[in-house]
Order: sequence, then structure tokens, then C-alpha cells
Amino acid sequence: MRENRADTVLAVVIAVLLHGVLLLLLVVGSWFRPASSLAAGEPISADVVDPNTLSARMRAALRADPVPLPEPAEPEPVEEPLPEAPLPDPLPEAVVEEQLKPQEQLVDPDTVDQQEVKADATSAETAQREQEAKRRQGQVDLTERERQQQAEQRAKNEMQRQREQQLEDIRRQRAQAQREAELAQAKLQQLADARARQASSAANSNASPPPGQGGAGPNLLAAYQQALQQAILANWTRPESVPLGQRCKIVIRQIPGGQVIEAQVDPSCPFDEPGRRSVERAVLLAQPLPYKGFESVFSRTVTLNFRAEDP
Repeated sequence: MRENRADTVLAVVIAVLLHGVLLLLLVVGSWFRPASSLAAGEPISADVVDPNTLSARMRAALRADPVPLPEPAEPEPVEEPLPEAPLPDPLPEAVVEEQLKPQEQLVDPDTVDQQEVKADATSAETAQREQEAKRRQGQVDLTERERQQQAEQRAKNEMQRQREQQLEDIRRQRAQAQREAELAQAKLQQLADARARQASSAANSNASPPPGQGGAGPNLLAAYQQALQQAILANWTRPESVPLGQRCKIVIRQIPGGQVIEAQVDPSCPFDEPGRRSVERAVLLAQPLPYKGFESVFSRTVTLNFRAEDP
């Protein structure tokens, strides 16, 4: 068990009190000591004698110098017992153990105080450094979390973009497949209609020719172009994105009788994508295209300068 300052002070106070009690007992004992035995004895008695009545011999003896007596030997001092003083109360065992222990060298209070002040200052400085380190570590952790969140967000955005791109590719592929299916269905329908018209034309070979048969040259070609325009326009619904009067070149591939094999807008067409697809669809719906009476100006590949109009 380490001795602290309070225990040391208590031990010093108890030692001082013990020495004071012993000194007080010595003083009180000296007060009650009896007189010396040398002063004790019988009382001295004397008779008064007239010297004239004495004999001459006695008078001469009185006039002579007195012979000094030998000094008596000093008696040996007798040690008198001291009065018994009441014993002090026994000290606690803890105090006795502390007194039996070797006294530790007390440290200079000024040095201790200075060391405590330095220790407190060092502790405060260490706590401040630790707090500053924790604050910096918190900032680093926050920056790292923000960086991870930004990286995760970028990864999510990239995945979303790729997913949308894939969906867009699938939609485009489906639209392309649907157009191809529509074209294939239109071709099959054209072939079926062509067979039906050929069968009916053989039965009606003696019928009067339709209007336009009597024309020739540029007038007949212009009439043929106009007839194609009206046939396609009758099956076309103008999108709002296509302005009135705007023209678009259409390349039409057909067989005799007006059955369309393929209809495709020219790359120079100013229509947007929905407008272009709508014109191609209208050409397929308008078949069989005008043929009777225009055999002389018929061509398997026709480039029509289609004009956007409301039917």
C-alpha cells in the first residue's frame, strides 16, 4: 500500500504528541521529588558561656586558628523511582505498521506541484491531439463514403443507361421486324390480288378502257404521276410533324398490274421518321396502283415526288 501525504502528516503528528507526553511526565515528576537526605538530621543546641570564666588554656585554644575539618564524603545519590504515569492509548495497528515502515523521502511540494501541472498540461495537449486526429479521421471517412456513394451512383447511372439502350435496341429491332412482316404480308396480298385481277381481266378483256388511255406523251405521264399521288394520298394520314405542301421523293418498285414490291423514301426526303414510315405504309395500302390505261408509261421503278396534302 503506498503512503500518501495525509498518512505521513498523521504519523508525524502522533510522534510529536507522544514525545510531548513523555516530556510532561518528566516535569511533573521533578515537582514531587523529596528533599535530599543530606539536609536531614537532629536540631543543633548551644549554651552561651562567658569567655572570662574559661581557663587560660581554653581561651588560648579559642584564640588559635581553627583547624579545618575534613570534608565529609558526598553520599551516593539514590535513584528514586519515578511516579507511574498513565500509559497512552495503544495506537491503531495500521498506524503502528506505518511507523515501523521506513520513512520515505518526501518530495519537494513545489516539484510535485510542477510535475502535476506539467502532467495536466501534457494530458490536455494529448487529449487535444487525439481529438484533432479523430476529427481528421472523421473527415477522411466522410470523404471516402461520399466517394463510394458517387462511384455507386455512377455505376447505377451507367447500368440504367445500358438498360435503356438495350430496350431501345429491342424496340428498334421489333419495329424493323414488324415493318418487314408488314411488307411480306403486303407482298403476299399483292400476289393474291394480282392473280385475282389477271383472272378477272381475262373475262373483261372486251370492256372499254378507263379514262386516260387516249392520252399520250408527257400528258399521259403527268396524268399517271397525278393518279399515283391521289391513290397514295387517299390511304395516307398526315402526321402533325409533316407540314402541308412539303414534298418527299418515294422510290416505288412494282410489277405490271400495279402490285408494289417495295416502297422506300429517298434519303433526301425532309420528312421525319414517323412521316417517312407513314408514306411507305400508304403506298402499300394503295396497291394495286393505277395501271389500266397507263401501260405505255408504266415503269417497274417509279420515283414519285409526293406532296403532303390532306385528302
